[in-house]
Amino acid sequence: MIQNILFDLDGTLIDSKAGIFHSIAYALDKMGVAMPEEKVLMRFLGPPLVHSFKEYIGMSEEDAVRAVALYRENYTPRGVYEFTLYPGVETMLKKLTASGRRCYLATSKPEVYAEEILKRAGLREYFTEITGSLIPAGRDDKVEVISHLLEKAGITCEDTVMVGDRFYDIEGAHKVGMMAIGVSYGFGSLKELNRAEAEAVVSSCKELTAIIMRV
Repeated sequence: MIQNILFDLDGTLIDSKAGIFHSIAYALDKMGVAMPEEKVLMRFLGPPLVHSFKEYIGMSEEDAVRAVALYRENYTPRGVYEFTLYPGVETMLKKLTASGRRCYLATSKPEVYAEEILKRAGLREYFTEITGSLIPAGRDDKVEVISHLLEKAGITCEDTVMVGDRFYDIEGAHKVGMMAIGVSYGFGSLKELNRAEAEAVVSSCKELTAIIMRV
């Protein structure tokens, strides 16, 4: 039976697109760089920011690091609060924890932001542990995040599953020997989740709850 569920945050529990996009726009404007099309911005949702500024905007390492610092100038006071919960998230967390299962957060978002978001959303009580990336840099790879959380929480892969919306979540889980469930309602696509060979893909929190409760 699955006892432990590791949840991604952005695109899995919350729709944080508005705050992220506004903060990217702020950083690019400060650096005199034109804002890209939305299809390019969508690629920022999931990977570490330094990687995204380099890969999708064409910045050097030095400029990408500066862009992240500027991004946080807007995200810390404003962008972090620009999110909405996906339908059914709180009901799902209530049911899972009431069944005796333990929920954890494994996100590439800085841990300090993840804590603030869960508190603001009224969800912190459902999570046994939270692990995210570090500021200014560190532990932003999903494998590192998952591995650190497993060690900190003292849990194993055998009775644990990762839940996320991007192939980073699925691949990260598989690399440490853990099963993974993809959610198709987030920032990723059904195609990428299937390509990453998620053990299951669901389209709603209700469907996700049902699958976990059966396993």
